[in-house]
Amino acid sequence: MANEGAGPDAVFRGHLKDGRFMIQRCGKCGESIFYPRMLCTACGASALEWQPADGGGTVYSTTLVRRKPDAGGDYNVAIVELKEGPRLMSRVVDVPPAEVAIGMPVRAD
Repeated sequence: MANEGAGPDAVFRGHLKDGRFMIQRCGKCGESIFYPRMLCTACGASALEWQPADGGGTVYSTTLVRRKPDAGGDYNVAIVELKEGPRLMSRVVDVPPAEVAIGMPVRAD
């Protein structure tokens, strides 16, 4: 169970450990927030609440990182825009790295 008395990063990691992808939402202005913070990035309020994220999103930006095959091969790094609005850095898996494209729908796993 996530420790609600801990800092926001520890709470976020606790939710992930429990199998839940949660993001914060401001109780004052309604803005969804990611990465975990103490204050709303839109209005500065401290009234942030945890909410389940849908998990769906769209590739906003991507780059291909080249590595030799013996070092693990190529991989992608992507900025994903969540359905709730915030963007996060991730990797898109189960798709060849060179085929990850801007606008591609993705889902958190």
